[in-house]
Amino acid sequence: MAQKEEATAAAAPASQNGEDLENLDDPEKLKELIELPPFEIVTGERLPVNYFKFQFRNVEYSSGRNKTFLCYVVEAQSKGGQVQASRGYLEDEHAGAHAEEAFFNTILPAFDPALRYNVTWYVSSSPCAACADRIIKTLNKTKNLRLLILVGRLFMWEEPEIQAALKKLKEAGCKLRIMKPQDFEYIWQNFVEQEEGESKAFEPWEDIQENFLYYEEKLADILK
Repeated sequence: MAQKEEATAAAAPASQNGEDLENLDDPEKLKELIELPPFEIVTGERLPVNYFKFQFRNVEYSSGRNKTFLCYVVEAQSKGGQVQASRGYLEDEHAGAHAEEAFFNTILPAFDPALRYNVTWYVSSSPCAACADRIIKTLNKTKNLRLLILVGRLFMWEEPEIQAALKKLKEAGCKLRIMKPQDFEYIWQNFVEQEEGESKAFEPWEDIQENFLYYEEKLADILK
């Protein structure tokens, strides 16, 4: 079963998540909790090469890939036809919030009803049920938003809850498809750090096409 391992939400000090530190008897554990950084969402324009090669690889069994990386392109078009575009990436940290939800909270916190938004996500794995629900609610109340989600892997696709969530995404008007090798190359060229003065060509991994076809078939079966 192809799956993405979710990181267990790490404990944090009382100022972060309400943990009662006075009840902790282990001094080392107490020190560990105090030093743990708060939940956060990392944002940027380009992600490190090693992050891309590991997190975006469309493997069938995704052990150890416990983050979600989301590269986005936002096009906001006015009634006059003028288009404003922006791009970047998000990665979730410590499972405090998922990158999909963080996009709506931090990248597009307020939608201008006078603009039309075409948003494309390139995500390392497909949304969990909770994130799918947030996406659906946003699409239902934001009629000027069009969303295309391209995913490298399907997250826990055998689970009935996940299958139902993916079907609801489609019904809500969200376009969802599996990344082709060309899509990974697009991410490499537009969202991955390149050495200064030199742009290295994308080198597909050995089973990239095979795994794309594998996930494409699974998604088609779910959405039919």
